[in-house]
Parts: sequence; C-alpha cells; structure tokens
Amino acid sequence: MIEPHAPAPPGSPPWTDSARLPVRPGTGRFLVLACVFVCAACGLVYELELVAFASYLIGDSVTQASVVLSVMVFAMGIGSLAAKRLRWHAAAGFGAIETALALVGGCSAMALYAVFAWTGGWGGVWADGPRCLLVAFSLAIGLLVGAEVPLLMELIQRIRRQDVGGAVADLFAADYVGALVGGLAFPFLLLPFLGQLTGALLTGTVNVVAGGALVLGLFGRDLTRRARWTLFVVGLTVLGVLATAAALADEFERAARHAVYGADVRVALQTGVQEVVLTGGTDGRPLDLFLDGRLRVGGHDERRYHEALVAPAMSGPHARVLILGGGDGLAAREVLRRRDVRRVDVVELDAGLVRLARSDPGLSALNGHAYDDPRVRVTTADALGWLRRAPGGRYDVVVADLPDPGITASTKLYSQEFYGLARRALAPDGRLVVHAGPVVTRPRVFWTVARTLRAAGFAATPYRVLGHDPGFTAGPDRSAGATRTPHDWGFLLSAPGPSAPRLRLDPKGPRPATLTQGELDGDGRAARRTRIGGLPASTLVHPRY
Repeated sequence: MIEPHAPAPPGSPPWTDSARLPVRPGTGRFLVLACVFVCAACGLVYELELVAFASYLIGDSVTQASVVLSVMVFAMGIGSLAAKRLRWHAAAGFGAIETALALVGGCSAMALYAVFAWTGGWGGVWADGPRCLLVAFSLAIGLLVGAEVPLLMELIQRIRRQDVGGAVADLFAADYVGALVGGLAFPFLLLPFLGQLTGALLTGTVNVVAGGALVLGLFGRDLTRRARWTLFVVGLTVLGVLATAAALADEFERAARHAVYGADVRVALQTGVQEVVLTGGTDGRPLDLFLDGRLRVGGHDERRYHEALVAPAMSGPHARVLILGGGDGLAAREVLRRRDVRRVDVVELDAGLVRLARSDPGLSALNGHAYDDPRVRVTTADALGWLRRAPGGRYDVVVADLPDPGITASTKLYSQEFYGLARRALAPDGRLVVHAGPVVTRPRVFWTVARTLRAAGFAATPYRVLGHDPGFTAGPDRSAGATRTPHDWGFLLSAPGPSAPRLRLDPKGPRPATLTQGELDGDGRAARRTRIGGLPASTLVHPRY
C-alpha cells in the first residue's frame, strides 16, 4: 500500500526508506510521540473499563482484574509479534489497527452490558457465554494495543533515523505518561461524569481521530490513493457508529435496566461508591433496592431479615448501638423500636444511599423515617477505618449489616483485625451480631466467619433464618429471580470472652412480626448441624473468603 520511492538497499532495515512528510522531521517526531501518548491513554481506559465492568457485573474484583489484565498482557505480546509482518506497511497498518481498536474498545462496555441484561444475568444456560465475551474483548484489545508499539517504532524511525535505544526510550516515555493520564482520567473524570458506556465511546472516538489524523495527515503521502480513501471512509464509519451509540446510550441504558430490574425502575443513580437502583415502593408495590446490581432489599422477607439480624442482639443492654453499614436505615428502624435506646450511631460508606433513605418516599416510609429520629447519628466513613478511631467500651450492641463476605471488596470487613477493633468498641457485656451469608449454599464461608470471630476473642452463637420470598436472595446473587428454591440468611451472635450469648428474644421488648422464640431455637439447631471444623481465620493479609 506504500508507494515506491527511493527503495532501500537490500538487507537494510525498513526505516531507511524515509517518509515524505508535510512538516519538518522534528515536528513529525513530536506528532508521533503525541499520538503514542493519546493511544496509550485510550488503551489503559479500555483495560480499566473492562475491569470495572467485570467487577460490577460478575463480582469478585480481584479475580476479574487478574483475568482481564493477565489476558490483555499476554495478548499484547502476541500482538507485538504479529505486527512484525506489517512493518513494511506501517502507516496503513497502524491506521487500520487504531480504527479497529476504537470500534472494539469503544463498544465493549455496551456489548457486555447488553449480554448481561438480555441473557438473564450470568447464570443458567449463559453461565459461560458472557465470561467468554469478557475474555474475548480482553484478548482482542490486548492484541491491537500490542501491535501499536512496533508500528509506531517503525514510523518514528522513518521520520529520522536514530539509535534504537534512544527511540525506544522516547516511545516508552510517551507511552507510560499517556497510561498515567488515562489511568487517572477513568476514575476521576470519565466514570463519575460520563459513566462507563459514554466514557468508553468517547475514548474510542478520541482513539480513531488521533490514529487517523496521524496516518492521513502526516504519512498520507506514503499511501496509495486507494489506501487513503479506504482508511478515511472506514474511520468515518467507525466515528458514525460511536456517535450513534453515544446518542442512544441513555435510551439503551434505560432499556437494559428494565431488562435487569424489571419495568418498575423509579430511581437509578451512581453515588460515587456504587450504583443504586430502586424499583416499586409506591402505590402499594413492594420496594426492591439494588446495590451494584445485587438485590439487597426486597419482597416481604425484608422485615424477616432485619428482625433476625437485630432482635436477638437487643436481648440485653442496648442503650448505645452501633450499626456498621445499613445505610438504607432498615436495621436502624428495628433498633429504634426499643424506646430505651438512647443513641444509635450509623457508619455508612455511601452518603448517597443515606440521602436516598432520608428523601425517597418509598424507602423512607419502609425504614420508618429512621433518620429523622434525634437519637440517630450518621457518619460517612469506611467501617474499618472508623473503628480504628472509635472510643473503647462505648457500645452495648454492634450490628454489622455489611455486604456479603463472598464479595472481594468486603473481605476486610470480615477479617480478624476488623473484629478485634469491633471488640474494643464494645462494652464488657456487649454483643456483636454479624450477617455471615447463607448457611445452606455457602457453609464454608459462614463457618470461616465464625472461626474468625473466635480468633478475635469472641464466642459466637450461630443461627439461620429461612426466607420465603424468592425475590430477596442472600449472597452475591445477581438478580431477583435467580432461583425459586428456599433460601436462608446466616447470622452469628457473639460476645467477648469464652461464653457464647444465649439466642433469645427480649421478653420485655416489642414482639417481632416474623419471628418467634421457638423458630429461633430451631434456627440455631439447624445452623449448628452444618458446622465445618478446622477452618483457618481470615485476616487482612490472608483473606479466606
């Protein structure tokens, strides 16, 4: 595709066939390095977008980041080797690669979300399909990114020949600085202001414009007329596809949300910590609360879950209560049913969820307007960091209403160090209650939490409560209708010292609407029958979940 002119001597490296530039060589080198900078920034945004989307859609962020990054780095090596065949057509090859990369990388987020939304999530028949799609995107983007550097090296040497070491240093300096800018732009600019879909599409647009401008503007004289027009038309087509997708992104996202959450979506917002979606909650319809795609509150079992979490822990001194998590206000609602509670401290990482729990008519009605009670104090903070600064011996009850231990981001909140800090915050006769995930389907995780509590100096009483509404599932399940089988929630009621607290309801307190003492006794026996011994405790440096 390159027009012949002043052919190089036999055996010479290809860059001795100098490019015919419309600018001086120094300016040409600067433009190539500027393109390296932009392409590196775009490439890293694609990587981070895949990692973020995989963590959101699948969960277990460490595993998803490892899969995406390792596949991409492997593919970059293969792409770099494959690009050796394109060195004699470096300009045209680089233009084609940037056009393909812009299309694949820019549309990857939308394609992944579409598969997630319209194939029923990541389970059942499609259990492997979406994960394969994630690997396929990682592989394709890695191949294309890996092919960039050899071709750019070829182009920069055609402008002005220099020693290979100096050229590599210049090229990789621009590449690494661009990666830094892309890595910072994704979490601080693209994600909060544009979202993942539009952010990826904009990155693709920048990618194709930068690549096309370099090839057609700087190296256009080295291409045949047919090659120039082909790259121009294909690049323009890709720009049209990306622009059309960006224009339809909001409509697409609404349709995908309805496919995931149902047609009754009332609130959908990105708080900076997580995506929060509310469905129902008005006109007598049950309210469902989704956090990062996981159903956290829903159906008629919501009260059963929160009563089981709070009521046994309140059988004893409970003047001062600490709730870790529970930004929806539902655990606070159960605590505030006791009139002799003097103070409730809620430590919640997501201030946006707390604002929604205060202001949304459906959610605030469900939590009994708990945040309007003068006894409640809310602190926006990470629970682990807050406990490090908490005064010792202050609380009679600590309620850990936290994300499930099977989710990587919450592993630190189920560690020996975390429970050691919680023990320090408790009064000598205080009690800590922990939601430890389902007992039936994930007994190993449940009993690992129990072992970790014991390592932190607690004696724990296990119990489980069966749910009846298939919409409100426990664990890191993704959709409300994931299963029609009965499910359970596992809890651990613990106290400092060698003696486990008795599992009972306070006879002087308000009677739970969904629990009886007989059920609670049976729930404790059922949980004990699943015991798994010999498990190690989970720590910050060696998580076991």
